Amino acid sequence: MEAAVARARLEELLAELEASAAVVQHAGEDAGERPTLDQHPADSGSNLADADREEATLEIVLAQQERVREALARLDAGTYGQCVDCGRELPDARLEVRPEASRCVDCQQRRESLR
Repeated sequence: MEAAVARARLEELLAELEASAAVVQHAGEDAGERPTLDQHPADSGSNLADADREEATLEIVLAQQERVREALARLDAGTYGQCVDCGRELPDARLEVRPEASRCVDCQQRRESLR
């Protein structure tokens, strides 16, 4: 994948993730403003579950942002498109689907199997 194309895709993805994080954070702020008077007792449990879901979603989005920033750093360093573990070149098809990918499929599967 050409560096200019990769950079454009990564920057677009980062902007989308930043917008998503802002939406999730704003939703969490709005949840704190909900009045608690005249609520059914079960609403408290629903509110807590919603807050947990929003927090988990935000963690996922922030982790994805970090992976995109790392990919941009690899692009700047001239190592974008190479597996960080084995050094093999990542197929363009993989980078099309996951422009922030840092590992080849084999190394990624090994890493996930260790978890």
